Amino acid sequence: MVAPSYGRGPTRRAEHDRTVRARPRPLCHAVPMVTSPATTPNVLVLVVEDEPAIATAIARRLSAEGWRVEMALDGHAGVSMASTLRPDVVVLDVMLPGLDGLEVCRRIQAERPVPVLMLTARDDETDMLIGLGVGADDYMTKPFSMRELVARTKALLRRQERAARAAEIDTGTGASLPPLVVGDVAVDRAQRRVHRGSAEVHLTPTEFDLLVTLVSSPRTVLTRERLLAEVWDWVDASGTRTVDSHVKALRRKLGADLIRTVHGVGYAFEPSEPADGNGRTGGTEGTGT
Repeated sequence: MVAPSYGRGPTRRAEHDRTVRARPRPLCHAVPMVTSPATTPNVLVLVVEDEPAIATAIARRLSAEGWRVEMALDGHAGVSMASTLRPDVVVLDVMLPGLDGLEVCRRIQAERPVPVLMLTARDDETDMLIGLGVGADDYMTKPFSMRELVARTKALLRRQERAARAAEIDTGTGASLPPLVVGDVAVDRAQRRVHRGSAEVHLTPTEFDLLVTLVSSPRTVLTRERLLAEVWDWVDASGTRTVDSHVKALRRKLGADLIRTVHGVGYAFEPSEPADGNGRTGGTEGTGT
């Protein structure tokens, strides 16, 4: 729950509330960083949340991991700060004054792709799918535990680090990962582009990573826990709904026939035959579309 992180007692909470009422609240705020030997201090997290108490609790907890944390208290400030500060990850509330979180996410991603963890008070899968569609990488429903928030933020940062290292290796060696062609789906891992037949399919970074994992093991059932571990670096089963929502988003973009649900277990990529009839089969590497 978020509430236990607000402060150290009722007196401090009451003083905080009086302070908020007594003066206009700033639209942005920096939180002093507490350096942790286990983390990298140059990581910058932007928290966009209009409730000052919740924003402060989140920022203090993330700062305790040794990260720099900045807060924005409305949507317009969030877009502006994301552009100016270029954070490594954004924690973004959906319900914001001015611009809502979906529009904030859309504008941030249009300028520069950045991992976004969305916070929502509504446990509505439609809202979650819309959030994933505008570029969010993960979401959490309020109330949530600070432990899980930290774990998911770390997972997003690890994925970014892996992608950066892969790009450095690719640039330094001149080699690139061969494309995956399974049925009529072609995945260009070097350029992070996907085609089904002759049509290009635009995916978010997380959707792309999930598709690569599924396509790499065609016709093989992958458990939700394995997908969480390989795509999100998240080993707690509490995140399985994240997997389900991303799979639904993939189906909407690629077609419902490609990913089979194995109830109570996970998902399998079931390729269809290539449209051009040239005999390509699942699992082929190094061939193009």
